[in-house]
Amino acid sequence: MNRKGLCQWVGSVVSREVCVVKVVLAAPMLKVTEGQRQIEMSVDNFRELTQRLLQRWPQLEEPLQRSAVAIDGQIYQDAFAEPLEADSEVFFMPRIEGG
Repeated sequence: MNRKGLCQWVGSVVSREVCVVKVVLAAPMLKVTEGQRQIEMSVDNFRELTQRLLQRWPQLEEPLQRSAVAIDGQIYQDAFAEPLEADSEVFFMPRIEGG
């Protein structure tokens, strides 16, 4: 399925596609977000997503750094440069440490 076709056009002049992604935060982050677990954001990539989260909740910096992330079911330890598409689902979760 080509999910890029699901992007929304913004404004009366078609100049930029904006993709709305679903973000689900890990339980340890809920103290910072006052219990808000799911949000939708209009972003193009994972870097922009984390920047927007930190603008809204600066205290998320450390929990975000300690988190793994799943984007559309694919788990990443470092997703910094990963692109996002319309209707992408981004799940933050505690990293699994091994030894």
